[in-house]
Amino acid sequence: MKIADPSQNSLQNEVQLMLDELSFAGASVLELGCGKAEKTRMLAETAGVKEIIALEVDLIQHEINQQITDLPQVSFRQGGAEAIPLADSSVDIVLMFKSLHHVPLADMDQALSEIARVLKPGGLAWISEPVFAGELNEVFRLFHDEQIVRAAAFAAIGKAVDDGCLLLKKELFFNTRSHFANFAQFDQRMIQVTHSNHQLAPALYQQVQEKFETYLTPEGATFHNPQRVDLLQKPV
Repeated sequence: MKIADPSQNSLQNEVQLMLDELSFAGASVLELGCGKAEKTRMLAETAGVKEIIALEVDLIQHEINQQITDLPQVSFRQGGAEAIPLADSSVDIVLMFKSLHHVPLADMDQALSEIARVLKPGGLAWISEPVFAGELNEVFRLFHDEQIVRAAAFAAIGKAVDDGCLLLKKELFFNTRSHFANFAQFDQRMIQVTHSNHQLAPALYQQVQEKFETYLTPEGATFHNPQRVDLLQKPV
């Protein structure tokens, strides 16, 4: 296993890549860290899933998600990956989009054990994580340096594979695209989030803005962000 592969830098839509790699028809799906439920909605409306259990640890976002009433096959629940409120061998697919590194460091190994526990034998886990590199990362790290937690997430996945808890089926490396019209949009989407408490002192806030604006053009700021997906399988 490797944490990054700079040579694999094609620009991909991760959702389309996932749909190409996984079969969702009739599947019971667990999404860990569903956020604003954008991917949840897409899967529920287009992928032919049987059900989606969408967990979100952030209470504020979970309360917003509970107001969604037009997705009957989706069950929104509050909780984290380290204590999944599901029975053993109960889901076909587990999805974790850029959220393993948000699990407390001491609980990452437990989160991988929980994923293995709730997967059916032969079931698959799609765990995507941002690689600690790229121009957007150079802005973000000024106020929220995730190098340690991202490395810890990779180490936890490697340990689960080494222990035989989960099998490594495939590693995928690619870039995704982020676009911001201006710094105000970056502020709203990256700093003013409910899942993290980013309280920036005025001097640091100005430093972040100045760094962001070095990438700003009349069309806004576009970033290509390196990603890694570990496609894992529960042993049969």
